[in-house]
Amino acid sequence: MTSNNVLLKVEGIDVSYGDFQALRKVKLEVKEGTVVSVIGANGAGKSTLFQAISGLQKPSEGKISFMNNDITGCLAHEIVAQGISMVPEGGRVFPGLSVLENLIIGSYTKDARKKKTKLLRRTYDLFPILLEKANQLAGNLSGGQRQMLAIGRALMSDPKLILFDEVSLGLAPLVVKDIYKQIEAINQEGTTFVLVEQDVRRSLRASEMSYVMLAGEIVLSGKSSELSEESVRKAYFGI
Repeated sequence: MTSNNVLLKVEGIDVSYGDFQALRKVKLEVKEGTVVSVIGANGAGKSTLFQAISGLQKPSEGKISFMNNDITGCLAHEIVAQGISMVPEGGRVFPGLSVLENLIIGSYTKDARKKKTKLLRRTYDLFPILLEKANQLAGNLSGGQRQMLAIGRALMSDPKLILFDEVSLGLAPLVVKDIYKQIEAINQEGTTFVLVEQDVRRSLRASEMSYVMLAGEIVLSGKSSELSEESVRKAYFGI
């Protein structure tokens, strides 16, 4: 599904929290239909980058474009409506609501509401366990099941791009392997992904392009197939 069209473009953005500058002149491109990895240790700025793209943090400098539209400073619900959805770190769900209610919340945009039944069927096809547990409270799910529910909720907005923060955090290796299989299947249907990950080997294997962040800056980037694990690890630790 890869094309030459640039779906998302981040051009030299700065983001600060008070006196602390979390991002410095960050540049990133995501082509339509691809999987892109953003690799880095805790505190590297990965989550802040996602928050800037998704409208939760406003850059003080630079520009963010999606489908050639300037979305810099747009509100989060406006960005979701344009086709960007996020799976937050740790598979966060609404624990007091049922699995089905969590999924329905994801389809709140005008266009997604029209396709709610179709989107729900697609999500259940990808994650049959969510259909099995549709009426159970989300708070009673296992960690892996909550991650699946968070992905399903993101899919319910019918996004063109999914930002997935810390894919494998706190999950058993077999669960992580299954999650990556589903990411691949969703990507094959045409959805673009940007994955934040600390597992260097898995990141390079799963993506076409990789960006390594350190202290709020992109310190290495390139085609994943052409980046060695050693070079990525050195950039990761600032060596």
